[in-house]
Amino acid sequence: KRFGGVEALAGCSFAVEEGSITSVIGPNGSGKTTLFNTVTGFVTPDDGEVLLRGQPIHRLSPDRVYARGLGRTFQQVRIFPRLSVLENVLVATSRSTLGQALFRRTGRSERERAMALLDFVNIARLHDVPAGSLSFGQKKLLEIATILVGEPSVLLLDEPAGGVNPTMTEQIGERIRELNRRGITFVIVEHNMEFVMGISHSVVVSRARGRVIAQDV
Repeated sequence: KRFGGVEALAGCSFAVEEGSITSVIGPNGSGKTTLFNTVTGFVTPDDGEVLLRGQPIHRLSPDRVYARGLGRTFQQVRIFPRLSVLENVLVATSRSTLGQALFRRTGRSERERAMALLDFVNIARLHDVPAGSLSFGQKKLLEIATILVGEPSVLLLDEPAGGVNPTMTEQIGERIRELNRRGITFVIVEHNMEFVMGISHSVVVSRARGRVIAQDV
């Protein structure tokens, strides 16, 4: 992928085994975020293709990629800080605009499902507090809960342990392991090598422009 005269991603080719946890590591500027943006439809590649279970998805919009079962988080957490923790999940559950989600009647089953997701990520007790008041690690857990609404089969996590204290890092790791035991495939970009080595089944090493130089399975 090129942006003007800058080649941001080149020679990036690797496979992810279904049901695995694969981490992608490399220095800053090695194209890891561009890789995620390309896989999830935010960026269209100039060359090459992205396959999900053998089917090309690199020309699809982010919404259509998500509908195929591929969800992602972002390095900068994307939540609605002024809404409550529960409302954040209900907005994701509704699959409608923010205004429609807030002013329509919420069904009991939707609320129960949202609370179940919050319970899974261990923040159900905080359901009625503004999401902006959560710690950074708790915000990451909330973002995971909102992504799980779509029942993805593949999750891309952008630095889930970045800027998070060791206790919360372990909680995030445990949720990832449990989801993986339930069959979800993970691709993780992370700089915390202790976290990477403790959770990964496979590690992809990239260098400048995302060129893959090694994959340990």
